[in-house]
Amino acid sequence: MNWYNKSADEALKELNVDPTKGLDTASAKERLEKYGANELKEEKGKSFFKKLLAQFSDFLVLILIAAALVSFFIGETQDSIVIIAIVIVNAMLGLYQEGKAEKALDALKKMASPTAKVVRDGKTVEIGSRELVPGDIVILETGDIVPADLRIIDSKNLKIEEASLTGESVAVEKDSSKVLEGEVALGDRVNMAYMSTIVTYGRGKGVVVGTAADTEIGKIATMIQTYEDEATPLQKKLNQLGKILGIATILICIVVFADGLIQNRDPLEMFMVSVSLAVAAIPEGLPAIVTIVLAIGMNKMVKRNAIVKKLLAVETLGATSVICTDKTGTLTQNEMTVVKVYTNDKIIDIEGVGYEPKGDFKLGDEKISPLEDKNVQSLLLMGTLVNDAELVENGGQYKIVGDPTEGALVTLAAKGGIELDSLDEKYPRIQEIPFDASRKMMTTFHEGYIENKITAITKGAPDLLIQKCSHILLNGEVVPFTEELKKKVSDTNINFSKQALRVLAVAYKVFDKLPDNLDPENIEKDMIFVGLSGMIDPLRPEAKEAIKLCKKAGIDIKVITGDYKETAFAIAKDLGLVESEDEAMMGEELNKISDEELREVVKRVKVFARVSPEHKVRIVTALKENGEITAMTGDGVNDALAIKKADIGISMGITGTDVAKNTADMILTDDNFASIVSAVEEGRIIFSNIKKFVFFLLSCNIGEILLVFSSIAVFNWPIPLLPIQLLWLNLVTDSFPALALGVEKGEPDIMSHPPRNTDEAILDRKMLLGVSFQSLAIAAASLLSFWWAQNSYGSENLALVRTIVFTTLITAELLRAYSSRSQKYTLFKIGFFSNRQMVLATLGAFALLLVVLYVPFLQDIFYTQALTFNEWKVIIPLAFIPLIVGELSKIVLSRFHK
Repeated sequence: MNWYNKSADEALKELNVDPTKGLDTASAKERLEKYGANELKEEKGKSFFKKLLAQFSDFLVLILIAAALVSFFIGETQDSIVIIAIVIVNAMLGLYQEGKAEKALDALKKMASPTAKVVRDGKTVEIGSRELVPGDIVILETGDIVPADLRIIDSKNLKIEEASLTGESVAVEKDSSKVLEGEVALGDRVNMAYMSTIVTYGRGKGVVVGTAADTEIGKIATMIQTYEDEATPLQKKLNQLGKILGIATILICIVVFADGLIQNRDPLEMFMVSVSLAVAAIPEGLPAIVTIVLAIGMNKMVKRNAIVKKLLAVETLGATSVICTDKTGTLTQNEMTVVKVYTNDKIIDIEGVGYEPKGDFKLGDEKISPLEDKNVQSLLLMGTLVNDAELVENGGQYKIVGDPTEGALVTLAAKGGIELDSLDEKYPRIQEIPFDASRKMMTTFHEGYIENKITAITKGAPDLLIQKCSHILLNGEVVPFTEELKKKVSDTNINFSKQALRVLAVAYKVFDKLPDNLDPENIEKDMIFVGLSGMIDPLRPEAKEAIKLCKKAGIDIKVITGDYKETAFAIAKDLGLVESEDEAMMGEELNKISDEELREVVKRVKVFARVSPEHKVRIVTALKENGEITAMTGDGVNDALAIKKADIGISMGITGTDVAKNTADMILTDDNFASIVSAVEEGRIIFSNIKKFVFFLLSCNIGEILLVFSSIAVFNWPIPLLPIQLLWLNLVTDSFPALALGVEKGEPDIMSHPPRNTDEAILDRKMLLGVSFQSLAIAAASLLSFWWAQNSYGSENLALVRTIVFTTLITAELLRAYSSRSQKYTLFKIGFFSNRQMVLATLGAFALLLVVLYVPFLQDIFYTQALTFNEWKVIIPLAFIPLIVGELSKIVLSRFHK
């Protein structure tokens, strides 16, 4: 039900309540039983056991568990323990990420008002907000948190700051007499007050029309809990890869085992080889390495002012193709600033941003002194006197207590050199006519401004105030305000508005004494016009450059805001995001189109203005259905739903509400849009590195499979490696070098390419070619060493033959790791020793190889023999084959691509 479409009397009648008496105790109790307590309820979540079980449902994890069991049954207890430990660590990390919705709900609960002033049984009483019911009459005063959704039935200069719901910092002027027609955006519902918003000015009364889950904030809480976390692109790719590897491994093991039986080999020996081959083929270190690399990426992002709460979100950032950003506080500074004033038929530009009172006054290119110009001085002084805001400084930081618009005028005066502290004494306020939404003006009366006179100063909407002025201040003199002069001022006001400036006009009137009749109709007429002040929430200086980088990286930007279309469009145009007004759309227009139509609209439109939380979710959903990897930035409660729905939810760390932070995957500690671009770059590097070590692991493991399969099935040779040798081989080559690949520096052109296609598999065509070349080269080098060793030492010294194959394979894989550092650039370009971790990793792994070759008791365990120079002089050249093939294939593929 749209209560804003009903009059106050209609709402009271429908809720069956007398506004002077309120509900009686019996009715309130009855309604409390019917509607329940006015508090946000938490839906029953999954049990701990179900959450834990869900962590082991991934196909790759199931394969790892199977590998651990196989390892245990063939006597490799240590290997089994390591694999199970990896699985448990992954499960614990997954469980740690659960419960974000509960945290977000807790934050929403904290925002609710603990008490409320209501009329019950004809008396004003204070009760706990949870006891409010529909029909209760709530009294609102400055500073109150609105305790439920209300239809306002009485308003006296009432202003409510609704930034938590709409994202707009300027308080909304409320008017109980208004009856709105049709669908109206939340920010324009001037006859409503919403739960958890703050009364910043005036007073009023409202009848409760929604409590708990029926409030606007309650709907957000419900939707946050119902949204399921979707799998990230990396999760999907790893699951897909795991299934392929698992099925392929099982088939290969069956083939090898069957072929061995056909050749009348020992069934137990063939079973052990098949099982060992399965363990060798599955990259059980992959989840652990992915986890470690993502954790390292998280730490790097902290240094770049981005805290990532979820490991897999680090990689997802790299695939981001669209960033949906809020305007206020994200692209702008959330601090209203006067940037232009018009007085004495001159437009003066004001430098400086925010509430810090620093900034020059410029007429064209010339710097002027505002206190030396009678008109400018009057505009600054009067704008501060007809004002209730206060500029506060604390440790060099400035903030405004009061309305941001009024705060901008106070800051302007301070920039101009007006002494704020002495104004109340020098020009005391003796009376006032408060701001009223219908007349859009405020007037204060002061002594001392003009000697022995009373000066009434008025500020308000320029279009109305201009018409109420009969004179104008020009060159410090009062002259008639002719129609020609009025047109000049009106044209300037229109020009300011087109620049997305919020414009206020100031005028005054002189009385011999304080009038007895303070009726605005008598006071606010025949005034003397002084000037206009144009203010804006200024852009963050780094936002424009960050958006340029996004464009270079092929990332689209959508501005989604609760602000007006004209303001949002002007900001987007200044940022270089839009050119024509066709690229901007109002939220109410979204109500008239289907989801299917919206999917087409989001391809064209860059700015969505005056949107509701539901609109934001629809936009994000449409983008995702178009195949875009979508990031959503925001700071208010109104952003939480879209943050949750997006692939990457990003909250502001400084201005962000707890709700937004707890819902988000990433928090920007500096509220800097540019930090998103840094995080995207880091995400791209991480995904690139994941591909590199997957490439490395697969080519090594497939090379090992080809070696065993070819030896038995093709050449009818003895088994080239024993199960324990295969397991040690996997431990040595799959861990340290793969981890070193995970911390490789990003390639120089990583931000010059468009985002990767969401359908792109980890194993793309180019990578499959590389894996094929490398695995064949590894198998060829190992088979050549096997052939040479058999010819040199014969089958009677099979232990030495296997040791030579074992050593060749490990050395080849360690050298080949260097070639995996880039699929595009050769080692000559990136530098052989530029990755220090790789050098240490390969040296450490080679040392482990030497240990099992030359330590006597380990020789017995691993069935190895010490090698002499005669063997090494053959092993080393053969081990370089995969590295050489890898580097040559880059050159060939690069030329073919060109």
